[in-house]
Amino acid sequence: MTDIAQTRPASFSAPSPRIERVPLVLFLALAAAPVLAPLSGAEGYVLSLLTRVMILGLAAMSLDLILGYGAMVSFGHAAFLGIGGYAVGILASHGVEDALVQIPVALAVSALFAAVTGAISLRTKGVYFIMITLAFGQMLYFLATSLAAYGGDDGMTLSARSVVAGAPLLKDDRAFYGITFVCLLGTYLFSRAVVASRFGRVLRGAKENPIRMEAIGFQPFRFQLLAYVISGMMAGLAGFLLANQAEFISPSFMTWQRSGELIFMVILGGLGTLHGAILGAAAFLLLEEFLPELLHLAGFMLSADLQARLVDNWKMVFGPLLILIVLFARGGIMGLLGRARPERREV
Repeated sequence: MTDIAQTRPASFSAPSPRIERVPLVLFLALAAAPVLAPLSGAEGYVLSLLTRVMILGLAAMSLDLILGYGAMVSFGHAAFLGIGGYAVGILASHGVEDALVQIPVALAVSALFAAVTGAISLRTKGVYFIMITLAFGQMLYFLATSLAAYGGDDGMTLSARSVVAGAPLLKDDRAFYGITFVCLLGTYLFSRAVVASRFGRVLRGAKENPIRMEAIGFQPFRFQLLAYVISGMMAGLAGFLLANQAEFISPSFMTWQRSGELIFMVILGGLGTLHGAILGAAAFLLLEEFLPELLHLAGFMLSADLQARLVDNWKMVFGPLLILIVLFARGGIMGLLGRARPERREV
């Protein structure tokens, strides 16, 4: 079997040192947050917000693995968030509250669902793949709404966060933040290793030209399916963390709207960068969190009535603003950072 040529095309330009430092700066900032949070005077709020950023950043990164490197546009990716969350809720309702049991169950069920649905979905291409992943996601959503024993449409509240080997480590917000950070960093490094491996080169080759990959002896379907399973397991882990962070699980975790948000986060950060997905999630959530306050400040010249309407309907500003960012910031946040570097003059 012939390996893939690793030579770079003539048009290839090495990434700037600034771009290469982005992951290091990003993770150092997240690691320093618990130390700096008390200085804000709202430590609990800051840690809660950044924890949610990391969890959805993990989910977006899992999608970027198949979207950015495999051109698989999954519109049902939030289903894996729901699987991870319901693994926590259902097991906890039956007295199994240990994360050392819940996490393997969440990963196993996510892998099984990804393997079955991926084996079917990957036999289609383009818009058909998008629609069939959407259909599978909605199927799981309606299944969750029908589970009356586990809250149905209203969802279910967790009595407490999961324990770790009997110890309530996740109960403390700082400890939970640290565990979430370790999960994010670990999955990021794992994803980087996958992309850089022979498996990752085949996956990228199948994205560019699947017929050529078959001609040199590879079967893209197998590699794409395995990538889909890995991506689903990563999102299942994010679902486990999200359920514990919110101490609540509901079918809303797996709606097509949430899948659309994850796709938007990936595009906003920059396709095929992994850490760009985390930046995209951070930008999306922080903008969503602070836009109403910014609109309130920006509307000081308006009457009180118009100002109140502007703040109440902040989503009417949020949507077009995100669309403008995507349209004019080609390559997302990572693209902007790449273009911001100074050009070197040849002497």
